[in-house]
Amino acid sequence: MAIRFLKVAAAYLMLGVTMGFGMGITHQFQYAPVHAHVNLLGWATQALVALIYRVFPQAAETRLARLHFGMHNIGLPVFMASLFLLIAGHAWAQAGVAVGAAITLTGIALFVANLARTLDGRAPARAAGPIAP
Repeated sequence: MAIRFLKVAAAYLMLGVTMGFGMGITHQFQYAPVHAHVNLLGWATQALVALIYRVFPQAAETRLARLHFGMHNIGLPVFMASLFLLIAGHAWAQAGVAVGAAITLTGIALFVANLARTLDGRAPARAAGPIAP
């Protein structure tokens, strides 16, 4: 699970940096909220989740981890595409923002529940060597 999250996080990093680069050279910053959410929920959050799942492999092996991955990575693209369209003046995209955000939030809630259920205060399980596919 850690590998899956890290690969997707790296894709969001590239998207976020590319968006920032484009906004910077064109001086068009109206899509900054999309850029910020891509970087925070796409790159930073998923990279941190990957590291947490690497340090606590017992949490990565659960159904909740798989559900979190699916919901986060279905909800976030819907959320970001809809937010982009909403900022571009398409009021009908508000429904997509709400649905995508709700799915993403639910995925994150599953992550929190997963940690609450699987981590009992003991020392983290030892990760097995370097991250490999």
